[in-house]
Amino acid sequence: MIYPGVYRRTPSLWFRLHSTYVRKMRYLFDLKEDDDICRQAQNSGTFYLFHNLSPFLQKVGSKYLAPQISAVEMKSTLGKLKHNEQMIENSVLIGCSDACMAYFALDLGFLEKSVIESELKGSFTELRKALFQLDGKDRPLLSSAQALLRWHDTHQFCSKTGQPTQKNVAGSKRVCRTSGIIYYPQMSPVVITLVSNGSQCLLARQAAFPKGMYSALAGFCDVVFPGETLEETVRREVAEEVGLEVESLWYSASQHWPFPNSSLMIACHAIVQPQQTKISMNKLELEAARWFSLEEIEEALKRGPKPLKQENQSVSLCLPPKWAIAHQLIQEWVKQQASKPA
Repeated sequence: MIYPGVYRRTPSLWFRLHSTYVRKMRYLFDLKEDDDICRQAQNSGTFYLFHNLSPFLQKVGSKYLAPQISAVEMKSTLGKLKHNEQMIENSVLIGCSDACMAYFALDLGFLEKSVIESELKGSFTELRKALFQLDGKDRPLLSSAQALLRWHDTHQFCSKTGQPTQKNVAGSKRVCRTSGIIYYPQMSPVVITLVSNGSQCLLARQAAFPKGMYSALAGFCDVVFPGETLEETVRREVAEEVGLEVESLWYSASQHWPFPNSSLMIACHAIVQPQQTKISMNKLELEAARWFSLEEIEEALKRGPKPLKQENQSVSLCLPPKWAIAHQLIQEWVKQQASKPA
């Protein structure tokens, strides 16, 4: 006989005990908190390689891959390059597989770049370019890896004592032995906002963007006046950059972004009143800003990330790539427009 109360509880208990996600998170916690466990994982895990923050890629056929180098191969490569295999302890933990195989990132900037590329038959590629060349599964890991490696490179001394800090084996923190202060990696919160007025959405571009590319408005939460909420940041950024007042807003999703130093992109939609169509652009922040119709956005989505030149040699609208959260915001707006009653 199955008792109702037992039946209701058993699936939940089974799930908690066997959940792949829970098992992974518990294992990652142990790796970050226990140096001995992490050292053991370094001897059986895999490594993503960097050189001065540029990831190592290999071309396989028409595709680019970020190869996972086994611990055995990593030690062998370091030996061939006449470096002690203990250099592996300079690596940082960046995740693990469902089977709890640990992933590490190691920057070999202390070695000759061309020698490593020749030995491993690949090339170190600037991260922005690499993100366009890779498929989806490696992008988040490489982004996290570069952000963590950069943080360790720029936080080697205690801000209070000036003494060197030391990382734990996993690289999840740095400690000043003199003061006991523990430093943890940080991300800067950034709001990225798609503004719309009912029938159009507003996109803008900075001078550094590729030709023809427009994206959603973005800005850091205020560091001059700490304590600004996300809602206040959205309203302030829209007012500062395009001179419009937000009537309502809502959260969509978030994404880690490694540029410029490690940001948490917090994506929102914002509505301004339909009569607010006149843009007062902040020229210190933006190169251009304008309203786009649903038809213009749909055409740009069909074209993909590469802009086309028209007969008059002007460049047509180009949107952010699919893996960027700005693209997700634009796709959501298109679906919202399509669901409106005729």
